[in-house]
Amino acid sequence: MKKKTTLFNIKDLVVYFLIAGTGAVVQLASGSFFRNYVDFYTSVSLGYIVSFFVGFVLTKLFAFDARNTNQTRREMVKFGIVACLSFGITVGLSALSLELFHASSPTDFIYQIPFDFIPAKSREINVTEATSTLVGMGFSFVSNFILHKTFTFRSTGFYDRAKAALNLGKN
Repeated sequence: MKKKTTLFNIKDLVVYFLIAGTGAVVQLASGSFFRNYVDFYTSVSLGYIVSFFVGFVLTKLFAFDARNTNQTRREMVKFGIVACLSFGITVGLSALSLELFHASSPTDFIYQIPFDFIPAKSREINVTEATSTLVGMGFSFVSNFILHKTFTFRSTGFYDRAKAALNLGKN
């Protein structure tokens, strides 16, 4: 008999927070790098895509005890579905919060890093944009935790029904 777990048990939440934190650092770092070359929305999107791959591996291995499920392909498809929803939440709420911040103060707060060994192009941090990105990521964190715990790394029958509907099963 399988042990029933609660949605917000502390162990899963702490481990997921640490893993999501790693993904957030990857997302912010890569998004900041891309921001030197593209607009805000594209940089948030590219940062999210880079962190997607890191997130899947770390979440599968450590967050929900799904290391030995032998269902990696199934979990990857479900992870991708959740990631698409999360992408909309991240980018949408980042854009919305940036608009709200600009409505209250149209001037971005720029922090200048004082170290000359950092290339000039990378020494400016747009705190307004970074905060907007963190708002989107925060909402995405909550939805991801719930969806990954109840859908991605749990056998729901969804994957089998989708395969059957698309005639991808064994013939």
